[in-house]
Amino acid sequence: MSELASEKTIALDLDEAGVSVDLPRPAHSGDQVQGVPYRPVEFRDDDLPAALERAAAWLRSTQEWLGEPVDVIAIHLDYDDTEGTPYYDVKLLCNEEDLAGAPIAIREQQAGGAAG
Repeated sequence: MSELASEKTIALDLDEAGVSVDLPRPAHSGDQVQGVPYRPVEFRDDDLPAALERAAAWLRSTQEWLGEPVDVIAIHLDYDDTEGTPYYDVKLLCNEEDLAGAPIAIREQQAGGAAG
């Protein structure tokens, strides 16, 4: 049984992609949180170290926001040799519940239950 499966409903403030509205977004205009079940967070660049550095910076800020390490299921590296597009495509395949802020909501609910 997952942490989210309980008798009480946990309200999450999600955007249209199903992730928390407070989730730190990747800073570069070419990076994005994609809307599929395993939630790839994409970092594209012609310079692989730059894409990896932005991915690491995003992981750090998201871990700080989440209050625990982000569950990264896999890291996928691909390339796109189409003219006019960034060559490298780094995707962090992240746990959907983490990106939705579920651990934060669970802690807040537990703190509210302990206080009440």
